Amino acid sequence: MVKLADRPIEQVREEIIDKLIYHYSHGVISAEAFERRLDAAMASQNHQEIVDLAADLTMDVDDNFTRQKEQKLNINYATTDAPATETFINVMGGSDRTGRWNVPAEIRVLDFMGGCTIDFSDAVFTTPNVTIKALCIMGGSDIKVPENVNVVTKAFCFMGGVSNKAPSIADRQAPTITVEGFVLMGSIDIDLKRTIKEKFIALANQFKAMLGTSKRY
Repeated sequence: MVKLADRPIEQVREEIIDKLIYHYSHGVISAEAFERRLDAAMASQNHQEIVDLAADLTMDVDDNFTRQKEQKLNINYATTDAPATETFINVMGGSDRTGRWNVPAEIRVLDFMGGCTIDFSDAVFTTPNVTIKALCIMGGSDIKVPENVNVVTKAFCFMGGVSNKAPSIADRQAPTITVEGFVLMGSIDIDLKRTIKEKFIALANQFKAMLGTSKRY
């Protein structure tokens, strides 16, 4: 058996967070205890400290939980047809692309003294590689992404900037969004719609609600 200290710490962290979600959804620990332990599990860099957070929790995470978790956290993929490109033109105005929508391979954005919001959180990816070609002049774009995508920025900025706050936590099989173009006296902001902690809390509450009605996953 591999020593605890020799195991990848992110793997250990994921297992303990799963256990915390599982016991919270079953009503074994309170919401306050769940959030307190979740904070500690996410912050700690010590294997034993993380494991100790669930030392008093005796139930084992079952296959149904794991399957449901993967379904809820996986990126939406579909083989349905999508336009090759989609264009957003914002001249002294703005536009939003949110909700469930089919993502094309290329998105073109023009922001001139205006801006837009492009939200990929509930989007359906039809290709693993998406390119956003942006021209922002005294305007800007706000791009929201889910946790499990890769984001690459290649934009040239003059008296403007690109802020990429999306953490690089996705694997190589995850979709890649490449942002390129030119920013002049404007900005492109890339961020998660929700924090990692908010994602886990939302997932835990979904499982708790499901158990409250059907008593099964």
